[in-house]
Amino acid sequence: MFFPIGDDNVKGHSKPILNYLFIIVNVAVFFYEFSLPEAALNQFIFTYGSIPAEITSFQDLYTLFTCIFLHGGWMHLLGNMLFLWVFGDNIESSIGSFRYFIFYVGGGVIASLAHAFLSPGSQVPCVGASGAIAACLGAYLVMYPGSRVRILFILFLTTFRVSAIYFLGFWIIQQLVSGVGTLSTAAAESAGVAYWAHIGGFVFGVIAGFILRGQVKELHQHA
Repeated sequence: MFFPIGDDNVKGHSKPILNYLFIIVNVAVFFYEFSLPEAALNQFIFTYGSIPAEITSFQDLYTLFTCIFLHGGWMHLLGNMLFLWVFGDNIESSIGSFRYFIFYVGGGVIASLAHAFLSPGSQVPCVGASGAIAACLGAYLVMYPGSRVRILFILFLTTFRVSAIYFLGFWIIQQLVSGVGTLSTAAAESAGVAYWAHIGGFVFGVIAGFILRGQVKELHQHA
């Protein structure tokens, strides 16, 4: 198993304050979840998690936003926050905090919609920042394909560097292969991972990345 722990990309002029704030909010909400009794926690997740059957019936659409800040466990939270720490700051530094807010939330909403429309009858709440973070990965691939990502290989406790285009390409292929395997209703219910949310967020990020990359270039030309 391996995880990204940093990159060699030179950050832009803007400080990624919002990215840090997103991490703080996610952690704070998780600690609140952790403090709740089991019954109250289940109620909290079903109230603010995104339930596909409700979304496709146009009910509780606010959960497309709130679900982005909920997590189902320590590893879910830590994995997401690590990816957000490594990749999200680059996007915000380049496009600014306001655009990054719209981009991040938009990516999370699109990801939740993708999951809902691929599992329209599911009553299982979808939670996590994974979709929004997948959007960051998609945009990073477009905006910084030549950057090198530092990877921690857990098994041998060693690190190595790999081009972002290879690391993120491998990641999205994994999601696609796993996502195709969950296209049946039974498989989707038992998977435990919203692969199509990841894929939807990533595709959104790639498209937005091309648009934002052009805007950033124009800003630099007029600076």
